[in-house]
Amino acid sequence: MDDDATVALPRTSAGHALRPASGDDATPVGLVRPVRVSRRRRSPLRRVVLSISLAMVVVLGYFLVSLYQVWSTGRGDQSAQAGSVDAIVVLGAAQYDGTPSPQLAARLDHVVELWPQGVAPIVITTGGSRPGDRFSEAEASAAYLVERGVPADAIIQDPTGSNTFESLEAVAVELGERGVDRVLIVTDPYHALRSRLIAQDVGLTAYVSPTTTSVVRGGKSLERHLTEAGGVALGRIVGFDRL
Repeated sequence: MDDDATVALPRTSAGHALRPASGDDATPVGLVRPVRVSRRRRSPLRRVVLSISLAMVVVLGYFLVSLYQVWSTGRGDQSAQAGSVDAIVVLGAAQYDGTPSPQLAARLDHVVELWPQGVAPIVITTGGSRPGDRFSEAEASAAYLVERGVPADAIIQDPTGSNTFESLEAVAVELGERGVDRVLIVTDPYHALRSRLIAQDVGLTAYVSPTTTSVVRGGKSLERHLTEAGGVALGRIVGFDRL
């Protein structure tokens, strides 16, 4: 471009030239419209997906906390913490014509270990019978304990329950008639937390002492822990009596 070339200045609508102030940009700012950046709105579907995802994270977190509590409770023993209680309660499991199953025998063996320690003056055996059975779980358990040195007059059989809630509810009634309520529950590790929570629900002051010789191991133990975690998580919301 030649040095003496004329530079055309921008003009207004009236034809007047716009001259920049000294040192300023010559661009007529007042004539340029600002560009607005619109925010993209979240679609209803996206909001639904985010809400469902958040709910799933909360539910999963709640389940994992319950699973940890099931696991940790099953690996603790509250017999020392409980001190002297009013009764040792052994929860029933399968029996075969008066002979406790290996799972039930492991629970009963733990009671035999606790009895000489003077933890409680009585033992309550629980568990009913199935159609066709000659013996209830409570009867088979009592006979097993007597054979191993627990006095027969120190054992109370309660064969009325067909599940954990019914058994512990019956125990609460039995002890309530005696004016006492402190119990030490003996069961499998995976079952300890739910048993204690149910016992508390029916009005008992409950502690747990899981057997250390449970035959439920490996993959079966993991399966039971997962199932119990679900039961504990749901029971805390809807009530254990509804499970």
